[in-house]
Amino acid sequence: MLGTIDAHLALEERASVNRIASGGPFAVLIATLISLRTRDEVTFPAAERLLALAPDPHTLARTPRDRIEAAIYPAGFYRRKAEQLRQIADRLCRDHAAEVPTTLEALLELPGVGRKTANLVLAVGHGIPAICVDIHVHRICNRLGWIATTGPQATELRLRELLPKRHWIGINETLVRFGQRTCTPQSPWCSRCPIEYHCERVEVKRSR
Repeated sequence: MLGTIDAHLALEERASVNRIASGGPFAVLIATLISLRTRDEVTFPAAERLLALAPDPHTLARTPRDRIEAAIYPAGFYRRKAEQLRQIADRLCRDHAAEVPTTLEALLELPGVGRKTANLVLAVGHGIPAICVDIHVHRICNRLGWIATTGPQATELRLRELLPKRHWIGINETLVRFGQRTCTPQSPWCSRCPIEYHCERVEVKRSR
């Protein structure tokens, strides 16, 4: 079914974090942190501005916070994120030789980095099989009837059991775009869904 959804979305624009993946793990980490509670159309330009100003951890750690704030504005919570980004850059330089860690455990030790961010950096930045679960992935997998879980971490662990590893990296981008455009939180567009007849519509009260 993931292949069917991918085909359905083939002509649509990729998510910001995935679009910036060519810049490597550091660029993915920066873009992912900026993206939290921020729309894609704001995230990508903000990440590009910041990476042009500070393309590596050493430079970012030395960049004044007000310049970071100006670069990422109007991202949500831009002041708090600016401080976190500087702290992360400093930690990378101090503890990881200015490299982005390649393990979940090490990434989770960085300021402001949770499982969603850490897994996306592993998957998109490093190409290491990992499942990034956000609200879209959690909602859609439960709505389809694939799983029955109460939170993102439980969803991640259950999907690790069910999905072949070849699907781990791509599932986030596929379901995020699908959740934004078709399988929306309220009144999903079931009438144009390519997998309508395979969906159990769990908790769907209204649809279009």
